[in-house]
Amino acid sequence: MPTLGYWKIRGLAQPVRLLQNYVGEDFEDVQYEQGDGPGFSRECWTSVKNTLGLPFPNLPYYIDGDIKITQSNSILRYIAKKHDLLGKTTQEIVDCDVMLENAMDFRNGTVRLAYNGDYEKLKEDYFKNLQPMLAKFEEFLADKNFLLELITFLLELMLQYVTFQCMNC
Repeated sequence: MPTLGYWKIRGLAQPVRLLQNYVGEDFEDVQYEQGDGPGFSRECWTSVKNTLGLPFPNLPYYIDGDIKITQSNSILRYIAKKHDLLGKTTQEIVDCDVMLENAMDFRNGTVRLAYNGDYEKLKEDYFKNLQPMLAKFEEFLADKNFLLELITFLLELMLQYVTFQCMNC
């Protein structure tokens, strides 16, 4: 059974969890909880991170037998490939990668805004620039029923995740 490790928050691991549930993959969800403030100790993670055999110890991580991966997008791609969801042609795979990375940029912009102390001052510009960004997604997807002409998960999961993050913006 694969293991997914991350902090005890949704964060970067939530799209992975959503995908694992989508494909019906049972997994162990290891969650590390930081200590109380003001120090927010990370000892629960730092004490084990170099014992897992990860080439680049980091969170999130995914271990599936001998396969050991860090970085959320790498984990998503691996699970997608494992379940034949990544695309069949080189162009489909490229399109999927491009959309995943752009969706991640979109997500990161939302996170930067949401956690910024100047949120009230910055949100007007953010939402003003949001429409052109979404128009690019729409333009790219306009002639497709789905991203790869079949139901795929990467873009939908990332956009759903960002949408849920924005609900309180």
